[in-house]
Parts: sequence; C-alpha cells; structure tokens
Amino acid sequence: MNGKKEKQSKNADRILTIPNILSFFRICLIPVIVWLYVYKKEYTWTACVLILSGVTDMVDGFIARRFNMISNVGKVLDPIADKLTQAVMLICLFTRFPMMIVPLILMLVRELFMGVTGLLIIKKTGNVLGACWHGKVATCLLYVMMILHVFWYDIPVMASDFAIAVCTLMVAVSFGLYGIRNMKILKQADKNK
Repeated sequence: MNGKKEKQSKNADRILTIPNILSFFRICLIPVIVWLYVYKKEYTWTACVLILSGVTDMVDGFIARRFNMISNVGKVLDPIADKLTQAVMLICLFTRFPMMIVPLILMLVRELFMGVTGLLIIKKTGNVLGACWHGKVATCLLYVMMILHVFWYDIPVMASDFAIAVCTLMVAVSFGLYGIRNMKILKQADKNK
C-alpha cells in the first residue's frame, strides 16, 4: 500500500505525461476549430475536430487513472483545455445561435468562481481538487449540444432552445454542487487553523 501511495506522490509532480500531452494537444486544436467554423465554414470538419477533442479528453482521463499518471499539472491543464475549448466553441456558435450566450455566461461565471475558490483551497490546504461526476456530465452534455448545433446546420429553433436549456440546467446544477463542495472545504480549512 505504501508503495502505491509513494508512486502516486511521485507522479503528482510529473509534467511530461501522456495525459498532459493530450491536454496540450486539445489546446492546440482550438485555433483549428475557430478557423474551420468561422472562416472556412466547414461545419462537418469542425464537428469532427470537436469530437476528436472530446475523445482525447476521455482518453487522457482514462490513461491518468488507469496508469497512475494523475499529476498536479494535469489537474490544472485538463480543465483549462476543456473550458477554453467549450468557451471558444460557444462563442463560435453564438454567431449563429444567440441563445448560446446563456450557457456561455453561466460557464464563465462558474469558472471564475471555481478558479478563485480553487486557488484559495490550494493556498489553505495544498490540495488541487479534481473534477466530480456532475462536472463530467455537464461537460459531456455541453459537447453533445455543441456538436448537435455544428452538425445540424438548420436545427429548428425549438430543438435548439431545448438542447441549450438542458445543457444550461446541468451546468447550473454542477456549479451549485461545486460551490457547496468548495465552500465546505474552505470553511473546514479555516476551522483547522
């Protein structure tokens, strides 16, 4: 058991890992997505690159857990890659679907809150928090909703609004649950002083 903990502790400080390389690769795909969607108007290719980004997100998480490659850099880099991809794609979609502003603003507020409280948690406890199940579900729904809007060029307004509403609801639920978790950790850290 001590050997496993020692190995996890050793891996926590690694920077050059397969999951971290995949997260960096996802960041590199962002300009490609913008170029394909906004300038080339190649919606099928945009969706393919977005799917590739989503698949590499799942793969890097699987590899990190399965092969003990979870690192502190990865805990920060992975969500940055996710959120940048999501925000940029929502901004691209906003050029055609004005209701995309709702999940975009909610996501930006959530990430600002998560960033500030996350930094406070690191400062007070030394721990870098990972993603929870609800955050992963929100991310998955966000990708599905974005890919649906990219592939289905003439999506009816009612179908579009419904998909956006479901996605926004899950992002709001995730925001609430993360908020409760982070505030509890911060309160506990203050009590332990």
